[in-house]
Amino acid sequence: MTDRLGPIPLDQMTPQQRQAAQSVIDGPRGALYGPFVPLLRSPELMDCAQRMGEYLRYRSAIGTRLSELAILVTARAWNQQVEWAIHAPIAAQAGIAQEVIDAIAEYREPPGLTPEEQSVFDFCIELQQEKRVSDATYGAALHHFGQHGVVDLMGLCGYYTFLAMVMNAAQTATPVSPAAPLP
Repeated sequence: MTDRLGPIPLDQMTPQQRQAAQSVIDGPRGALYGPFVPLLRSPELMDCAQRMGEYLRYRSAIGTRLSELAILVTARAWNQQVEWAIHAPIAAQAGIAQEVIDAIAEYREPPGLTPEEQSVFDFCIELQQEKRVSDATYGAALHHFGQHGVVDLMGLCGYYTFLAMVMNAAQTATPVSPAAPLP
C-alpha cells in the first residue's frame, strides 16, 4: 500500500500547516506522526482534532489505562494498524495485561478483566459492532464512571474511529513498533 498523504516537507508547508504542526509538536505528543500527518492537509481540522485527542488521551474522566483499552478495541474494530502499533505498547505500559491485548487483537473475549475494564470493553464492543449500547451495558458504565466518564468513553470511541477512518483512507504508513501487527 502506498501512503496517500505522507509527510509534507517543512519548506512546502503553508504558514497554517506549520502552525498546526508546531502545536502538535509542542504538546504532550512531542512529534507529528500517525493521523496528524494526513490531517495536516486541513490545518484547522487537525488543530481541533489534536486538542480533542489530547484531552481524551491524557485527561479523560476514565483515566489513561482504561482510555488505552478503549483505543485498542476501536483500533481492532477498524483494523487500524497505525493506532495499534502506537497504542498496544502504551496500553501495556499503562497496566493492560498482555493477554488482554492479545485477545483483543484476535477478536476474543479478554480473560481476567477487572469490572471497570469489562465495562469499557463491553461498551466499546457494542458501540462499534451494534452501533448502539444496551441498557445493561450503559448502566454498568454509568455505575463505574458516572455521566462524565460515560460521555468521555463515547468520545474515545468516536475520536479514535475518526482517526482510524482518516488513516485507513489515507493508507498511513505503520510505524515501527514492538507490538505485533493486527492479524
